[in-house]
Parts: sequence; structure tokens; C-alpha cells
Amino acid sequence: MKSLKKPTVDIGPGASSRFVDYIGRLDRRSIRIVADSNTWAAAGERVASAAKAAGIEVAATIYGEEQLVADARSVLKLLIEEEDGKRLFVAVGSGTITDIVRFVAQRTGRDFVSVPTAPSVDAYGSVVAPLVVDRVKRTVGASAPAAIFADTDILSRAPRPMIAAGFGDMLCKFSAVADWRLGALLWGESYDEEIARRALAAASSCVEAVESIGRARPEGLAVLMAALVESGLCMADAGNSRPASGAEHQYSHFWEMRLLREGRPPVLHGLKVGVGTLVAAGLWERLRSLSREDAARALASCPPRSPEEERGIIRAVFGGEAAEIEAGQERFLSMTAEARRELGARILGDWERIRDIARGVPDAAETARLLAAARCPADPRELGLGDEEIDLALRHAHYLRDRFTARKLSLMLFGDAAPSSRP
Repeated sequence: MKSLKKPTVDIGPGASSRFVDYIGRLDRRSIRIVADSNTWAAAGERVASAAKAAGIEVAATIYGEEQLVADARSVLKLLIEEEDGKRLFVAVGSGTITDIVRFVAQRTGRDFVSVPTAPSVDAYGSVVAPLVVDRVKRTVGASAPAAIFADTDILSRAPRPMIAAGFGDMLCKFSAVADWRLGALLWGESYDEEIARRALAAASSCVEAVESIGRARPEGLAVLMAALVESGLCMADAGNSRPASGAEHQYSHFWEMRLLREGRPPVLHGLKVGVGTLVAAGLWERLRSLSREDAARALASCPPRSPEEERGIIRAVFGGEAAEIEAGQERFLSMTAEARRELGARILGDWERIRDIARGVPDAAETARLLAAARCPADPRELGLGDEEIDLALRHAHYLRDRFTARKLSLMLFGDAAPSSRP
């Protein structure tokens, strides 16, 4: 797969001060800084002052919401405030700010520059943006930044939960890539081995530096930030989020939708993903423990639900969002009995390859150890989630996105007994 043009990346002490030199080389004399009240204080004012001192005209869009969401309302605010279409966007913040800016930049045909304030997500270099539309999390096309200036002096002052969230969003790459390989093997999804290896190498670098990351040391945060950027570039090169997002992200998205629907405070994406990664690790651990004969017996003793049953579950669980979710799962829901038998035959025929894929995912105990070292929660209750919504996600989050994951395979083998890997 052909790689896209890579952004300029500067990670290290004082990177934010070198941003102005970059703008000067572009010969851009007008910028719009986009931030929220926290990121404006953390870095936005510094960037604005440096730009003005260099003779650059500065406008700013500052979101005042306590819990900013990348949704239609926040996108519209930026579109309205930036009317002349001439300024270079500068996203000062982490995931939400960057997603808003990357979407608007892509839709208006503009470049943008990213100045991260926390190593909290892998979206900085991505070409997709997860937006909330009608209370459903949707991943839409967007732009990668022209440049990323990640100042470790700023990153080291980020709130510790945001650093932990970044680690959670990187640790998941082991299960995400495994799901990607599984989807390519059984579901015919497009796949790129080079990109998969890059994503895994980025995750491995964070595992090696986990103690330093957990202590918020600048050298550890530089490793984490570089890995997060690389993960975003992997998504950009793949043209989708497959190298970075599998079943663990489905759990996260389910919980996010639930919190939004009920008007509850959001939880950092990477923290939810970290918990989801532990669940996914348990699924993969169980899969690799099975012989082909075990898998054949499990498959034979677990009759599939009918499409009508599946649709009924979606409508009961997702309510007003059910129609869109059903549409996204149409290939899965419309499988005939013959198609399911053929899929079952492929599963058994490729069972040893599936076990090889599973061996690339750290087991649940090791995953829990790494999460703890990075100060990342491993229990969904630590995120304020109750028993009912935890179980709902474990049973039904696989309906979010048309992807074949360890969860869907487990569903075919074990039915609703599959969520036994609950943390």
C-alpha cells in the first residue's frame, strides 16, 4: 500500500518554540489557534505569544465546555468563526481538539499543524476522525496534520490520567493487529503486513518504556508520543483505523455512547481502551488454548442466532441508534446458513493460523501488569461504569463496526458464554 506524505514531526524539549520557525518557512502570516480553556493555558498562550512576536496574525477559537465532545456543534462553531478561509489551523490540545480541527481542515481544503498538550491518543497523525453524530460514534474521513510539534516540557505536565490513556491506546495494538489479521484471514478484509509490523513495533517500544511512562519522565513520554504519532501514521497509510483499533475499541465506543446518551461525564478514550484491551486479551488467551478438535466441538455445539434474533437484540440494546448500527452490520446479519457453514469450515481449516495470531497478544495477566505499571485502570468500575453497562458492552459492543474480531469468533464458538473474560 502506498504511503501518504508524512508530516514534519518534532518531539522533544522546546518543540513548541520551533513551531514559529516552521510557520515562517511556510511563509504563512495568519493562523487560527484552536484550543479549549485548559489547553490554551497549557500551551495556547505560549504559542500565540511566540507567533505574534514573529509578526504572525493570530486568531483563536477557544472552547469553554468543561467536557468538550467532537460533535456537530463543536465542528459548526469552528466553521462559523473561521469564515475567510485563509488562516492555517493550529490544533493545540489532545484528541478531541485534533479531531475537530482535522475534520474541518479536510472539509475546507486546508492544512493544519498539531501542538499536542498530552500524549493521550494516537490520533495526531491519523486521516480519520471519530465524531459523535446523533449520539453514535462514527469514524469519518479527515486530514493528517502537515506538522506535529510535541514539546516534552509540556507533555510532562499533562494530567497523569491522560498519560495513562496514551499508554492504554498503544497497548491495545497487540489485540488490534491480531483482530486485523483475523479479519483478513476469515472476513476478506484488506491487510498490509508492513503496516501491521510498524504498529506492533510502536506498541513494543511503549512496553519497554512502561516504567518511565508511568513515572511521567520526559524520556518515557518522548517514546510514548513517538509511538502515538507512528500509530496515527499507520492508520493514514492503511486508509482506515484497522492497524490501531479492534474489539477493545468497540467496548470503548459502546461505553462512550452510553455515557453520552445518559448525559454523564465522558471518560478518557485511552482509559476505556485499556480496560477493553484486558477483555480482548482474555478472549485471545482462551482462543489460543483450544485445539482444533476443541474448536470443532465448540462450533458444533453453539448454534448461531437467526438474523431476526440479532436485529432484535440490536434494537433492544441501541434504541434510537439501532437503524444505523444494523446498516453497518448488514453483511454479518444477512449471512445465510450456507455462508455460516462456509465460514465455520474456514475457521477450522485455518485454526492453527488463528492460534499463531493469538500468540502475538500478551495474556491477561501480563496485560494487567503493564496497565498497572502505566497507572492505567484495569477494572471498568474504576471508570465509573456499573455492572449492567459492563456486561452489555461485553455482550453487544461487537455490533459497532463491520469488523471480524476475536469477540465475533468467540461468539461463534461460545455464544453468550464468551464474556467470561470480564476483568
